[in-house]
Amino acid sequence: MTVRTRPQRRRTRPLAGRRTPERAAGADVAAQARERAAGGPQDLAAYGCACGYVFEAAVSTTVGCPHCGGTQAW
Repeated sequence: MTVRTRPQRRRTRPLAGRRTPERAAGADVAAQARERAAGGPQDLAAYGCACGYVFEAAVSTTVGCPHCGGTQAW
């Protein structure tokens, strides 16, 4: 059995669209600016209680149901 292998080719020019550290830093700054313009991060989550009530509350390890008062463990 004869097995032919190819030598590995080396890239002679950079990949198109490659993120350089300068581009990555610019993208991070732009993302932060968009988030600030939108009012900052929204730390809300949707919870569903055993009583059937679905509500939105701040993200926490334990949240009380506004309908029945039961706690929601994450």
